[in-house]
Amino acid sequence: MSAKDITIPETMKAIRQEVLGGPEVLHEVELPVPQPGPSQILVRVRATSLNPTDWKHRAVAGLFLPPPPHVLGWDVSGEVAAVGYGVTLFKPGDEVFGMLPYPHGHGAAAEYVTGPTRAFTHKPANLDHIRSAAIPLAALTAYQALVDTANVQAGQKVLIHAAAGGVGHFAVQIAKSRGAHVIGTASAANHDYLRGLGVDEVLDYRTTDFTEAVRDADMVLDPIDLAHALRSLRSLRPGGIMVAIRAGSSAELDAAAEELGVRAEGLLVEADHAGMEALRQLAESGALRPTIAGIFPLADAAKAHALGETNRTVGKLVLTVD
Repeated sequence: MSAKDITIPETMKAIRQEVLGGPEVLHEVELPVPQPGPSQILVRVRATSLNPTDWKHRAVAGLFLPPPPHVLGWDVSGEVAAVGYGVTLFKPGDEVFGMLPYPHGHGAAAEYVTGPTRAFTHKPANLDHIRSAAIPLAALTAYQALVDTANVQAGQKVLIHAAAGGVGHFAVQIAKSRGAHVIGTASAANHDYLRGLGVDEVLDYRTTDFTEAVRDADMVLDPIDLAHALRSLRSLRPGGIMVAIRAGSSAELDAAAEELGVRAEGLLVEADHAGMEALRQLAESGALRPTIAGIFPLADAAKAHALGETNRTVGKLVLTVD
C-alpha cells in the first residue's frame, strides 16, 4: 500500500464520555480526525484492548487525567495512515502496534489516533490486529516489571499474583521465556489454563496462604493493591524484589521492605519502543501468546467495560474498529 492509496476522512467515530460514571456514560460520537505533528504518526485503528485502568479512569476522579470529556484507550493495533515531520521508522500502510503514552496519551477507542512514532513498532507478522491489540499495555507492564526492573534470570523463583489476568498471563510467559521457575496464584478454575502457559506451581488464593507457601521468591509481581503488596514482601528471600503495579510508591511499603531486607518498587507503565520490539519478537517466536477473553465492536464498548469490571475474565477484552 502506498501513501496515495490511503484516503483519510475528515471525521471519525470514537467512544467518549462527558461525565464520570458507570459503563452507561460511554457513547459513540463523531470527532475530527487528528493530524500527526512532528515525530508523530496517524494510525488507522483496527483494534484496541481494555485494561483495568480504562474503567477506573471512566468512573473515578483524581487518578491521572483531568475531568472528562475523555476518549479512553491506550492499546493500538492498526495501519499507519500518515506520518508527521521527521518520521523515518514508518511509512503509510505499515502495520503497527503499540501503547499510547500512559496516562496522558489516551484516545485509542476511536477510528484514528495520533501518537509518538517510538511508542509503536511493527505488528507481529504471525498475529492479527485483535491479538496484537491485546498485548501492549498489559505486556509492557509485565516486561518492565520483570525485565527492566527486576532483571529476572534463569533459575530464579518468581511469584506472580493474579496470574490468569491481563498482566499476569503475559508475566508468566515472559518469566518462562527467561528460564524462571514460576509460581502463579489464581482461582482453582484457572489452574489448568496456567499450567498450559507453563506455570510450574499453581496456588489457589482462596484456600492457600501464599505467604506460608512461598518464602524464598527472588521476585514477586503484585498487581492487586497496597495491602496485598505488603503481604507479598513476606514471600521474598533476603535481597529479593517485589514490584507492585497498583500500590504505587508508598512510604509504608518502603519501610516494610527495608525492615525485611528486601526491595519494593511501584511501577507505572511507560511507552517504550524497545520494549514493544522485544514483545514483538517474543510473539513472533511463539513465546508470547495473548489470551482473548472477549471481542466486541467499538460501539459496544460499554458492554466490554461492564464485563471487565466483573474481574472474572481470563486474558484480555478487545474492541474491533471497522
